[in-house]
Amino acid sequence: MANTRRICLLLLRFLAFASTLSAVIVMATSHQRISFLTISFETRYTNSPAFKYFVISNSVVTVYGFLVLLLPEESLLWRLVVAMDLVFTMLLISSISAALAIAEVGKNGNNYAAWVPICGSVPKFCNQVTGALIAGFISVITYMILLLHSLHTVLDPLLLKKS
Repeated sequence: MANTRRICLLLLRFLAFASTLSAVIVMATSHQRISFLTISFETRYTNSPAFKYFVISNSVVTVYGFLVLLLPEESLLWRLVVAMDLVFTMLLISSISAALAIAEVGKNGNNYAAWVPICGSVPKFCNQVTGALIAGFISVITYMILLLHSLHTVLDPLLLKKS
């Protein structure tokens, strides 16, 4: 039973690592150049502070996820992992929220602010951003599950000793 639990936890941690890494790679490689008459412009994730924040936060969580994968099972650092899982889950939620807000404006525009949608002009860029956001959602959900598991693991022995 303990081995099955450990394997499931490692698979979940690996999924979290892989999803944050793929979100970083897909968003960081998203760009498209278009020309209209004599005017040419290029869209990149670096044009938006929210997309930069998304890439930076997912990069930090990717490194953390890799380090936790290497943590031995009998280490006392697992109690710290609970707090770090909480911090990094909140970081992922805030970064994907910011990136989603900008992606929504890019797709639909904002009539009140006179911002026009750009996804009709740069569909490749918008598709890559959508892919990165999907990977980001997978990582948020995975980290929420990991957080709940970590809380259960740390609190369960305390609850058993009281009864």
